[in-house]
Amino acid sequence: MSDIQIICQNKKARHNYSISDTLEAGLVLKGTEVKSLRDGKANLVDSYATIDGEEAWLNHFHIDPYAPATQFNHHPMRKRKLLLHKKEINKLIGKTREKGCTLVPLKVFFRNGKAKVDLGVAKAKKLYDKRAALKKHESEREIDRAMKSRNR
Repeated sequence: MSDIQIICQNKKARHNYSISDTLEAGLVLKGTEVKSLRDGKANLVDSYATIDGEEAWLNHFHIDPYAPATQFNHHPMRKRKLLLHKKEINKLIGKTREKGCTLVPLKVFFRNGKAKVDLGVAKAKKLYDKRAALKKHESEREIDRAMKSRNR
């Protein structure tokens, strides 16, 4: 069994997007970024992935500067390279060329000491889709509450 330690999650992603496929990618990080991630000081809000040529990049992923590193610190919002196989990148290129599809990071975690990111191939939800999902979620919660109180 692999050791997984979740650093941060993009909770709004599943609300704002419908995720059709997920993919795990490695992250190329500097030493101070890894130390800051281990402290849990990262934020995935508003981040997205792009593909330039045959390389995948993670943009707008904020990792706080590591306080003890002073002058050797990293820039908090720099582009970070994603480690994927060529077949995976080609598959993502095909999926992102579809109208309205984008790559959204869902969570960042450490697996066996390596920093990884879960990427989701996503389409933006319309406002009425979000409302319908909220209504469905609320009705399921009410049913669960009713069943729980009935069984007491």
